[in-house]
Amino acid sequence: MHSEAKVEQTNTENCQVCGSQLDYFSKGKELACYDCGKMETGNICCSNGHYVCDDCHGKGCFEIVRDYVLKSRTANPLEIAEILMGYKDKVPMLGCENAWVAAGALISAIRNEGSYTVTDDQVVEVLNRTKRQAIGGYCGLTGVCGIAPAIGACFSVVLNAACPKDQETAQTMRVVAKIVSVIASETGPCCCKNFVRQSLQEATYLVKEILNVALENNQQQLSCTDIERHPHGCRKEKCAYFKEK
Repeated sequence: MHSEAKVEQTNTENCQVCGSQLDYFSKGKELACYDCGKMETGNICCSNGHYVCDDCHGKGCFEIVRDYVLKSRTANPLEIAEILMGYKDKVPMLGCENAWVAAGALISAIRNEGSYTVTDDQVVEVLNRTKRQAIGGYCGLTGVCGIAPAIGACFSVVLNAACPKDQETAQTMRVVAKIVSVIASETGPCCCKNFVRQSLQEATYLVKEILNVALENNQQQLSCTDIERHPHGCRKEKCAYFKEK
Protein backbone atom coordinates (compact mmCIF):
# COMPACT_ATOMS: atom_id res chain seq x y z
CA MET A 1 0.00 0.00 0.00
CA HIS A 2 1.45 3.32 -1.07
CA SER A 3 1.91 5.99 1.55
CA GLU A 4 0.05 9.23 1.02
CA ALA A 5 1.95 11.59 -1.27
CA LYS A 6 2.97 14.88 0.25
CA VAL A 7 4.20 17.80 -1.81
CA GLU A 8 6.61 20.55 -0.84
CA GLN A 9 6.15 22.01 2.62
CA THR A 10 6.84 25.71 3.02
CA ASN A 11 9.10 27.11 5.70
CA THR A 12 6.98 30.13 6.50
CA GLU A 13 3.29 29.24 6.42
CA ASN A 14 1.82 28.47 9.83
CA CYS A 15 -1.31 26.80 11.14
CA GLN A 16 -3.81 29.32 12.51
CA VAL A 17 -4.56 26.90 15.36
CA CYS A 18 -1.11 26.01 16.70
CA GLY A 19 1.41 27.92 14.58
CA SER A 20 3.11 24.86 13.08
CA GLN A 21 3.87 24.49 9.39
CA LEU A 22 1.23 23.37 6.92
CA ASP A 23 1.45 20.21 4.86
CA TYR A 24 0.06 20.07 1.31
CA PHE A 25 -1.16 16.67 0.12
CA SER A 26 -1.35 15.63 -3.53
CA LYS A 27 -4.15 13.23 -2.59
CA GLY A 28 -7.06 14.44 -0.48
CA LYS A 29 -8.02 12.72 2.73
CA GLU A 30 -10.90 12.89 5.20
CA LEU A 31 -10.24 15.60 7.75
CA ALA A 32 -12.26 17.03 10.62
CA CYS A 33 -12.43 20.81 10.95
CA TYR A 34 -10.81 21.90 14.21
CA ASP A 35 -13.38 24.66 14.71
CA CYS A 36 -16.74 23.10 13.74
CA GLY A 37 -15.97 19.37 13.60
CA LYS A 38 -17.27 18.93 10.04
CA MET A 39 -15.74 16.01 8.15
CA GLU A 40 -14.71 16.62 4.55
CA THR A 41 -12.01 15.80 2.04
CA GLY A 42 -9.11 18.21 2.31
CA ASN A 43 -5.59 18.63 0.95
CA ILE A 44 -4.06 20.97 3.53
CA CYS A 45 -3.52 20.55 7.25
CA CYS A 46 -0.73 21.26 9.69
CA SER A 47 1.87 18.77 10.88
CA ASN A 48 -0.14 18.35 14.10
CA GLY A 49 -3.25 17.37 12.15
CA HIS A 50 -5.19 20.62 12.53
CA TYR A 51 -7.56 21.31 9.64
CA VAL A 52 -9.82 24.34 9.21
CA CYS A 53 -12.62 24.23 6.63
CA ASP A 54 -13.40 27.11 4.28
CA ASP A 55 -16.47 28.13 6.28
CA CYS A 56 -14.41 28.60 9.42
CA HIS A 57 -11.22 29.90 7.76
CA GLY A 58 -12.59 33.38 7.15
CA LYS A 59 -15.46 33.40 9.63
CA GLY A 60 -17.22 36.75 9.62
CA CYS A 61 -15.38 37.97 6.51
CA PHE A 62 -18.28 37.33 4.14
CA GLU A 63 -20.54 39.63 6.14
CA ILE A 64 -17.88 42.34 6.27
CA VAL A 65 -17.44 42.26 2.48
CA ARG A 66 -21.19 42.16 1.85
CA ASP A 67 -21.99 45.05 4.18
CA TYR A 68 -19.18 47.23 2.85
CA VAL A 69 -19.89 46.80 -0.86
CA LEU A 70 -23.61 47.41 -0.34
CA LYS A 71 -22.74 50.82 1.14
CA SER A 72 -19.95 51.71 -1.30
CA ARG A 73 -20.60 54.50 -3.79
CA THR A 74 -17.40 54.55 -5.86
CA ALA A 75 -17.16 53.24 -9.43
CA ASN A 76 -13.55 52.19 -8.87
CA PRO A 77 -13.40 48.44 -8.09
CA LEU A 78 -9.70 48.60 -7.21
CA GLU A 79 -10.38 51.24 -4.59
CA ILE A 80 -13.09 49.08 -3.01
CA ALA A 81 -10.84 46.02 -3.05
CA GLU A 82 -7.90 47.86 -1.46
CA ILE A 83 -10.06 49.06 1.41
CA LEU A 84 -11.40 45.56 2.06
CA MET A 85 -7.99 43.87 1.76
CA GLY A 86 -6.77 46.48 4.22
CA TYR A 87 -8.83 44.76 6.93
CA LYS A 88 -5.84 42.53 7.62
CA ASP A 89 -7.30 41.04 10.80
CA LYS A 90 -10.45 39.95 8.91
CA VAL A 91 -9.35 39.18 5.34
CA PRO A 92 -6.64 36.47 5.33
CA MET A 93 -3.49 37.00 3.30
CA LEU A 94 -4.31 33.92 1.25
CA GLY A 95 -7.69 32.26 0.83
CA CYS A 96 -10.90 32.55 -1.13
CA GLU A 97 -12.10 35.36 1.10
CA ASN A 98 -10.14 37.41 -1.43
CA ALA A 99 -12.47 36.12 -4.16
CA TRP A 100 -15.40 37.58 -2.25
CA VAL A 101 -13.52 40.88 -2.22
CA ALA A 102 -13.04 40.78 -6.00
CA ALA A 103 -16.68 39.86 -6.66
CA GLY A 104 -18.06 42.49 -4.33
CA ALA A 105 -15.73 45.20 -5.61
CA LEU A 106 -16.61 44.67 -9.26
CA ILE A 107 -20.38 44.30 -8.97
CA SER A 108 -20.54 47.27 -6.60
CA ALA A 109 -18.52 49.43 -9.01
CA ILE A 110 -20.79 48.45 -11.92
CA ARG A 111 -23.83 49.33 -9.84
CA ASN A 112 -22.35 52.64 -8.73
CA GLU A 113 -21.41 53.68 -12.27
CA GLY A 114 -25.14 53.71 -13.04
CA SER A 115 -25.49 52.47 -16.61
CA TYR A 116 -26.97 49.18 -15.35
CA THR A 117 -29.50 48.80 -12.58
CA VAL A 118 -28.02 46.42 -10.04
CA THR A 119 -30.07 45.73 -6.91
CA ASP A 120 -28.81 44.87 -3.45
CA ASP A 121 -30.22 41.38 -3.96
CA GLN A 122 -28.11 40.99 -7.11
CA VAL A 123 -24.98 42.12 -5.28
CA VAL A 124 -25.62 39.46 -2.64
CA GLU A 125 -26.37 36.93 -5.39
CA VAL A 126 -22.94 37.54 -6.91
CA LEU A 127 -21.30 36.98 -3.54
CA ASN A 128 -23.29 33.82 -2.88
CA ARG A 129 -22.41 32.35 -6.29
CA THR A 130 -18.76 33.14 -5.70
CA LYS A 131 -18.82 31.50 -2.29
CA ARG A 132 -20.11 28.27 -3.85
CA GLN A 133 -17.22 28.00 -6.33
CA ALA A 134 -14.32 29.72 -4.56
CA ILE A 135 -12.60 26.93 -2.63
CA GLY A 136 -9.34 27.38 -0.77
CA GLY A 137 -6.27 25.84 -2.41
CA TYR A 138 -8.03 24.95 -5.64
CA CYS A 139 -5.97 27.41 -7.68
CA GLY A 140 -3.30 24.72 -7.54
CA LEU A 141 -5.52 21.65 -7.21
CA THR A 142 -7.71 22.24 -10.28
CA GLY A 143 -6.20 25.30 -11.96
CA VAL A 144 -9.18 27.51 -11.14
CA CYS A 145 -8.56 30.35 -8.70
CA GLY A 146 -11.78 31.43 -6.98
CA ILE A 147 -11.32 34.95 -8.31
CA ALA A 148 -12.10 33.72 -11.84
CA PRO A 149 -15.67 32.59 -11.03
CA ALA A 150 -15.98 35.70 -8.86
CA ILE A 151 -15.52 37.94 -11.90
CA GLY A 152 -17.67 35.56 -13.96
CA ALA A 153 -20.51 35.80 -11.44
CA CYS A 154 -20.59 39.58 -11.89
CA PHE A 155 -20.97 39.30 -15.65
CA SER A 156 -23.47 36.47 -15.35
CA VAL A 157 -25.76 38.48 -13.11
CA VAL A 158 -25.55 41.63 -15.23
CA LEU A 159 -26.03 39.70 -18.50
CA ASN A 160 -28.62 37.35 -16.97
CA ALA A 161 -26.67 34.34 -18.19
CA ALA A 162 -27.96 30.82 -17.60
CA CYS A 163 -27.59 27.33 -19.08
CA PRO A 164 -30.41 27.78 -21.66
CA LYS A 165 -28.94 31.09 -22.88
CA ASP A 166 -26.61 31.55 -25.85
CA GLN A 167 -24.36 34.61 -26.06
CA GLU A 168 -24.90 35.71 -22.46
CA THR A 169 -23.42 32.46 -21.19
CA ALA A 170 -20.72 32.35 -23.84
CA GLN A 171 -19.57 35.86 -22.95
CA THR A 172 -19.46 34.99 -19.27
CA MET A 173 -17.37 31.90 -19.98
CA ARG A 174 -14.97 33.91 -22.14
CA VAL A 175 -14.57 36.40 -19.30
CA VAL A 176 -13.68 33.61 -16.88
CA ALA A 177 -11.22 32.11 -19.38
CA LYS A 178 -9.52 35.48 -19.76
CA ILE A 179 -9.26 35.98 -16.02
CA VAL A 180 -7.76 32.52 -15.55
CA SER A 181 -5.15 33.38 -18.19
CA VAL A 182 -4.29 36.66 -16.46
CA ILE A 183 -3.91 34.92 -13.09
CA ALA A 184 -1.77 32.17 -14.60
CA SER A 185 0.76 34.81 -15.64
CA GLU A 186 1.16 35.92 -12.01
CA THR A 187 1.91 32.63 -10.25
CA GLY A 188 5.12 31.45 -8.62
CA PRO A 189 4.07 31.46 -5.85
CA CYS A 190 0.36 32.26 -5.91
CA CYS A 191 -0.65 35.53 -4.27
CA CYS A 192 -4.33 36.30 -3.72
CA LYS A 193 -3.68 40.04 -3.35
CA ASN A 194 -1.93 40.20 -6.71
CA PHE A 195 -4.65 38.05 -8.30
CA VAL A 196 -7.39 40.40 -7.03
CA ARG A 197 -5.65 43.47 -8.42
CA GLN A 198 -4.70 41.97 -11.78
CA SER A 199 -8.15 40.42 -12.24
CA LEU A 200 -9.99 43.64 -11.45
CA GLN A 201 -7.68 45.56 -13.78
CA GLU A 202 -8.53 43.14 -16.60
CA ALA A 203 -12.20 43.16 -15.60
CA THR A 204 -12.41 46.92 -16.15
CA TYR A 205 -11.33 46.39 -19.76
CA LEU A 206 -13.86 43.56 -20.21
CA VAL A 207 -16.63 45.66 -18.66
CA LYS A 208 -15.89 48.38 -21.21
CA GLU A 209 -15.71 45.90 -24.09
CA ILE A 210 -18.79 43.84 -23.25
CA LEU A 211 -21.03 46.20 -21.25
CA ASN A 212 -19.79 49.52 -22.65
CA VAL A 213 -19.29 50.75 -19.10
CA ALA A 214 -16.23 52.79 -18.14
CA LEU A 215 -15.07 52.08 -14.61
CA GLU A 216 -12.42 54.05 -12.79
CA ASN A 217 -9.01 52.45 -12.63
CA ASN A 218 -6.02 53.55 -10.57
CA GLN A 219 -3.76 50.50 -10.68
CA GLN A 220 -0.64 52.57 -11.31
CA GLN A 221 -0.92 54.06 -7.81
CA LEU A 222 -1.17 50.73 -6.00
CA SER A 223 1.62 49.57 -3.72
CA CYS A 224 1.37 46.30 -1.81
CA THR A 225 1.58 46.44 1.99
CA ASP A 226 1.43 42.66 2.46
CA ILE A 227 4.97 41.73 1.46
CA GLU A 228 5.96 40.43 4.89
CA ARG A 229 2.68 38.55 5.33
CA HIS A 230 3.07 36.24 2.35
CA PRO A 231 3.50 32.70 3.73
CA HIS A 232 5.20 31.34 0.59
CA GLY A 233 7.50 34.31 0.09
CA CYS A 234 6.73 37.45 -1.91
CA ARG A 235 7.58 37.45 -5.63
CA LYS A 236 9.01 40.94 -5.08
CA GLU A 237 10.34 42.45 -8.34
CA LYS A 238 8.25 40.01 -10.39
CA CYS A 239 5.07 41.61 -9.02
CA ALA A 240 3.81 44.94 -10.36
CA TYR A 241 2.75 46.03 -6.87
CA PHE A 242 6.06 45.48 -5.13
CA LYS A 243 7.78 48.64 -4.01
CA GLU A 244 11.12 48.75 -2.19
CA LYS A 245 10.93 50.29 1.26
